[in-house]
Amino acid sequence: MHLYIANQLYSSWSLRPWLLMTALDIPFEQTVIAMGFPDTRRQMLDVSPTGKMPCLHDGDVRVWESLAIIDYLADNFPDKRVWPAEKAARAHARAASAEMHAGFTALRSACPMNLGKRFRPRDMGLDVAADVTRVEGLWAEAREKFGSGGDFLYGDFCAADAMYAPVVTRLDTYQIPVMPQARVYMDAVLNHPAFVKWREAGLAEPWTLPHYDEGWMPAEIFHHPNGDA
Repeated sequence: MHLYIANQLYSSWSLRPWLLMTALDIPFEQTVIAMGFPDTRRQMLDVSPTGKMPCLHDGDVRVWESLAIIDYLADNFPDKRVWPAEKAARAHARAASAEMHAGFTALRSACPMNLGKRFRPRDMGLDVAADVTRVEGLWAEAREKFGSGGDFLYGDFCAADAMYAPVVTRLDTYQIPVMPQARVYMDAVLNHPAFVKWREAGLAEPWTLPHYDEGWMPAEIFHHPNGDA
C-alpha cells in the first residue's frame, strides 16, 4: 500500500491514517506532496480524485478521506484491532470518530495544526470554548466507560485516537486550558512513538507555510524558520 500525504508539519487529515498505520504496524510506503507550490494541485490530482491529501493506493484501489481509509484498513486487517473489539466500545469509537470528522469546526478553523510552534494563549471566543468543552466531555466519557485497560480513549490505541490526535496537537500548540484528565490523555498521544516519529519528520521538512502563523505570537519555535514555501 502507498499513502500519499501533505506536509507533516501541518496536514491534520494526513496525520490520521499515517498515525494509525504506523502505530498498528501496518506496512506502507509514503509520498509527501508539499503544499504551497504552483504544481501542488496538479500533483495531488494525479493521485487523488479530490486533489486533497491523504489518499491511499492499494493496487488498483484508491481510497480518499481519512475516515474511509481507516475503515478500509479495518476491513483488510481485522487482526490489527483498528476499532475496539467490544461492541459497545466500538460503537462509541465510531460515533466519536464520525463526530470528529464532521464537527468541531470552530476549533479547527481558529487553530490550524502547526507542529512547528507553540503560541501564546489568548481568548478564542465562545464557539471554540464550546468545542473544547465537548471534546473534554467526550474523552472523559470514553476513558471512564471503556479506557481502563490502557492510556488511550478505549484502552489500547485505535482509530479514534488517530482521529483525535490533531485536536490534541491544537490544544497543545495554542496552549488552550483543559482539565487535568484531558491533559493526561493528550500527553499519552503526544508521547506515542508513532506520533513522535511523525512530528520529527515534520520538523525536518524544508517547507514552512507562513500563513499558518498569521495573527499568533509564538512562545516556542521548534522548526527551522527558513522554509521554501
